[in-house]
Amino acid sequence: MNDSQDALAAFVSARRTALFRSAYLLCGNREEAEDLVQSTLVKVVLNWRRLQRVDNVDAYTRKTLVNTFIASRRRFWRREQPYGELPEEGASADGDPDVGIAVRAALARLTPVQRVVLVLRYWEDLSVGETARQLDLRENTVKSHAARGLAVLRTDVLETMT
Repeated sequence: MNDSQDALAAFVSARRTALFRSAYLLCGNREEAEDLVQSTLVKVVLNWRRLQRVDNVDAYTRKTLVNTFIASRRRFWRREQPYGELPEEGASADGDPDVGIAVRAALARLTPVQRVVLVLRYWEDLSVGETARQLDLRENTVKSHAARGLAVLRTDVLETMT
């Protein structure tokens, strides 16, 4: 293998788990999240030579993940409704598993853009400006999507937990 292939293999190995976690929060379904990560990584691999000149390959990959997710939600043929499933892995001892289930169910009820904004802002820990650049939105639009999404999450999670 040459240096470029080594760099690509190292990048995929280092980012695959983090991409899967974000994809799972976006999709709410393990199989769909795996497909989303796979589609994203295929796009990254196909553009790897060009990406070596890009300043932030990680940001490009995250944006590709988000755009691929949003595009999949726009397809008219997509009529399948995913049902909530428990992940195969157990919940951590630190958190209440019921809260995690409630949050994932509430995330599934958000619009795709609201879900993407919340995942980028609060899971990926991006600033409002970084999120706006990733999604090609104005900062005020990001703030309003975040506020509306959080309001829905609060209401849904509180109703579920009481």
